Amino acid sequence: MARYTGANCKLCRRENMKLFLKGERCYKEKCAFERKEYAPGQHGKLRKKLSDYGVQLREKQKAKRIYGVLESQFRRYFEKAVSVNGITGEILLQFLERRLDNFVYRAGFAASRKEARQMVRHEHFEVNGRKVSIPSFLVKPGMTVSVRENSREHPRVLESLETAAARGIPEWITLDKQNFKAEVVRLPERTDIAYDIQESLIVELYSK
Repeated sequence: MARYTGANCKLCRRENMKLFLKGERCYKEKCAFERKEYAPGQHGKLRKKLSDYGVQLREKQKAKRIYGVLESQFRRYFEKAVSVNGITGEILLQFLERRLDNFVYRAGFAASRKEARQMVRHEHFEVNGRKVSIPSFLVKPGMTVSVRENSREHPRVLESLETAAARGIPEWITLDKQNFKAEVVRLPERTDIAYDIQESLIVELYSK
């Protein structure tokens, strides 16, 4: 499976905002974005004014990097969103939010989406009692995601759950911390996504 293997902190600096790609480190003074609030590279401090296309491209790159998906997969989500009745940009973000790796992160079982993706791949979670190891699996209302019995003492799960409340759990998810499970109570709405993403610019980019 193709995945990004470069430096995560450079992505935050390139997009000029915190993408929270490294878990707890992003909330501390050691965060590279706090120390270097300029783009990476030799000419990073010389931010140039972007063209309309450049602005649209940056929004797409920002969304891809937040959710950890590559171009081909991101485009498939867009094409799928176009085929659904409703506001295309919001439906696109809804698909991204419903990914199992994102759900695991948002429910508080992992400190970052990257960590959540690895834990899903290593078969630490069940959906409605069945083992699922596909990070792109889309959750639906009524589904319950739980930590597998033999993974409930995993140190990363326990540490993440301790700080889950401080990070905030969206209203479309209910967390049962004691039983290591979370339920999808409804589809995520645009107001549940706190990231500064202008999805309309992504739609304009792909609609050219």
